[in-house]
Amino acid sequence: MRVTGTGHASMRIDTAAGSILCDPWVNPAYFASWFPFPDNSLLDWETLGQVDYLYVSHLHRDHFDAAHLKRYVSKDATVLLPEFPTSEMEDELRELGFTKFLRAPNEQVVELDGGLKIMIQALTSPTDGPIGDSSLWVEYDGVRLLNQNDARPTDLSVFTELGHVHAHMLQFSGAIWYPMVYELPQSAKTAFGKQKRERQFDRTWRYIADLKADHVFPIAGPPCFLDDALWQFNDIHGDEGNIFPDQSVFLSEYAKVGGTNGIVLLPGSVAEVTTGGATTTHPVPVAEYFANKAAHLEEMRERKRGVIEAEKASWRHPEVDVLAGMKRRIEPLLEESIYLAKGVGGPVRFDLVGYDGESVESIVVDFPGKEVRPYADEKVRYRFRTDRALIEHLLHIGEVDWVNSLFLSCRFSAARIGQYNEFVYAFFKCLSTERLQYAEGWYDEHERSTDAEDITLDDWVVQRRCPHLKADLTRFGIVEGDQLTCQLHGWKFDLPSGRCLTSVGHKIRAHRATAETPTP
Repeated sequence: MRVTGTGHASMRIDTAAGSILCDPWVNPAYFASWFPFPDNSLLDWETLGQVDYLYVSHLHRDHFDAAHLKRYVSKDATVLLPEFPTSEMEDELRELGFTKFLRAPNEQVVELDGGLKIMIQALTSPTDGPIGDSSLWVEYDGVRLLNQNDARPTDLSVFTELGHVHAHMLQFSGAIWYPMVYELPQSAKTAFGKQKRERQFDRTWRYIADLKADHVFPIAGPPCFLDDALWQFNDIHGDEGNIFPDQSVFLSEYAKVGGTNGIVLLPGSVAEVTTGGATTTHPVPVAEYFANKAAHLEEMRERKRGVIEAEKASWRHPEVDVLAGMKRRIEPLLEESIYLAKGVGGPVRFDLVGYDGESVESIVVDFPGKEVRPYADEKVRYRFRTDRALIEHLLHIGEVDWVNSLFLSCRFSAARIGQYNEFVYAFFKCLSTERLQYAEGWYDEHERSTDAEDITLDDWVVQRRCPHLKADLTRFGIVEGDQLTCQLHGWKFDLPSGRCLTSVGHKIRAHRATAETPTP
C-alpha cells in the first residue's frame, strides 16, 4: 500500500486494486484565516486527482474544499460516503459534479473491486463536526490502514477486531479557538492553552496505545495563519500555551512517552507500507524543513497576501440589514428549539464592529425569550465581538454553520460568565431546520436514555459512560481526590455532587464505594 502525503489531513492511498484520495484541502478556509502547512498548493493536483475513489471525512472546510474538488478531482471517482444523519455532504458533492456514490453502512466492511476493503465509522452527535465526522479503515493484501483524521471515537475496538493495523493516521494538534480569542489576561491564556495542549497529546497517546499500529502518522494539523492579524497563533513564538504544535513537536513529545514509530508526511512524501514495515521518501529533509519553519511561513505570507486581501474584499455587504437578517434566520429556529434553548439558558450577545473600526451595534439572541433583538443593557451568558462584515457575509451566503466558519476563523473575541456551554455552539452549528431538528432529537434521545451500568474508579462508583459524549470511563476516566476527568475531551466532574465542572448540565451519577447505593 502506497500512501502519498498531500497536506494537512489529505493523502492519496494507492493499491493494485484502486486509489483513494482523502480530504484534499488547498484553498484558505474560515474567512481566509486557515492555510495548509506545509504548503501543498504546488503539488501536481491534475495527476493526484485522477483516482478511483474519493473520501471526505466531514464537511469542515479544511477537509471539504469545494473549489478544489470541483476543479481537480475526477468526476469518475466513486465517493465513499459516510452514513451521516443528513444528506448535506452528498448534496454538496452532487452540486460539484460527482455522480457515483457508495453509501457505506456504518462500521460494516465493504469489499470493493479487486479485493480492496474499506470500512467507515461515522460519528453523528451534534458536536461531531457539522452533523458528523468519520474515520476510514482500508485493507488490501493483508495491509491495513486507519485514517482517523480528527475524528474522536470513544472506542477503537471496532477497528482492532478486524486485524492488526499497520498505519495509523490521526490528529494531534488543535482545531479550535480556545483559549486564544477569550478576553483574559495573557497569563491565564497561557495557562489554559498549556493545559489544552497537554490534553491534546494525552488523547493522542491514548488512541495510539489502543490501536497499537506499527506506524503512526501525525496528520490533520496544524493549520498556519498568514493574515497579519492572526500571525501570533503560529507556534513559532516560544509560547508554551500555543495549541497548534506541528509535526516535529509531535515527534519530540511522542519520544518522551517512548514513541519510536512516528512518520511525518510532507506534501509529496511517499510511504510504502507493508506487513513488514514502511519505507518513506520525502521531497526535502523533514527535520531541516521544520527547523526553518519561520522562514517558510514568512515566504508563504508574502505569496498569499493577495489571496487574503481578495477574500476580505468580498465580505462586506452593506445592503444587508444584520438585525433583520438574524431575526429571519434565527427566530424560527428558537421557536422550534427545546433542548438547545434550555441548555443555553440565557441571552447571547453579538457586538458588531462597523466598517470604521469603532462603531458597535449590539444584538442579543435571547434564548429564553425566543427572539433576536437589540441589546438592552442586561447581563448575558456569552458575548462575541466581531466585524459586522463577517456577519453580513454569513447572512448573504445563507451559512447554516457559524461555528465552522466564523468561530474557527478566530476573527472574533469572546467572554462568558460561568462554565463553558456546549449548547451555545451546538445551536450556532444548526442554523437550518434540518440540522436543528436532528440536534433536538439527539439530545432528546440522550436525555431520556438511562446509563445503568456502574464501574469503580479508585474509591468511587460512577456510571460507566461519560455524560458528555458517552466515552467509556473505564478507559478515559481518571480520579484525583473528589474530581473525575474524562480524558477524551478533558471534561471534569465533582463526584460528591455529580456536578459537571466543565459545562452546564451533564450531571454524573456517583457515590463512594464504601457508601450505600443511593435510591434512584
